[in-house]
Amino acid sequence: MTPIHRPEHSTNSPLSIHAMTVAYDRKPVLWDVDYDAPENPQLIAIVGPNGAGKSTLIKACLGLVPRASGLVAFRGQPLDAVRSEIGYVPQRESVDWEFPVTALDVVCMGRYRKLGWFRQVGKKDRQEAKVCLDRVGLADLADRQIRQLSGGQQQRVFLARALAQEARLYFMDEPFAGVDAATEQAILEVLREMKSEGRTIVVVHHDLQTVPASFDEVILLNMRVVASGPVGEV
Repeated sequence: MTPIHRPEHSTNSPLSIHAMTVAYDRKPVLWDVDYDAPENPQLIAIVGPNGAGKSTLIKACLGLVPRASGLVAFRGQPLDAVRSEIGYVPQRESVDWEFPVTALDVVCMGRYRKLGWFRQVGKKDRQEAKVCLDRVGLADLADRQIRQLSGGQQQRVFLARALAQEARLYFMDEPFAGVDAATEQAILEVLREMKSEGRTIVVVHHDLQTVPASFDEVILLNMRVVASGPVGEV
């Protein structure tokens, strides 16, 4: 295992984290996290034991939980200043799947960040959303209520919503959790396509054994970065 060292932070990195600490009720859950993603597009896995702070790390990067200290940047710019370049897929458990919307409606929500919240989704946006559903293999379920879909199908809809955001950096919180092997492989193929299009994808992942075959880069986390780097070297 390669020990962590203090990196020279690159202004060209799609994800640069410097000295990030997160605390709940004054108790640190992440401590002094440093990480620079490679400049070229990557599939990056965050792995670690339960309670290591994996989901908290990406939420802190996104500003969904407050940071006690630290900076997060996308190619030298604070993430808060480049929101339109950032996409997010939350855990399935955090979503109200009973909300009365269709699969296409959910994917169209991914267009709002590009449009602005006070502009309506137009015909072109809906067409783009249908293309995204087709990419995840759900074009024929566009008009199906989201609550009527299986867990794996719901996960693919959220992946399609992420595609509709047209972001350059994505955070995904356990997108493979609770899906069958076929769905996991289908999701992975889409992530590889996204990488080939120039995107960096950061994934909270629960299965260390599958990391070498599925990812380029890995962050081993246990409240702080234990090690990071290419999967063949960590």
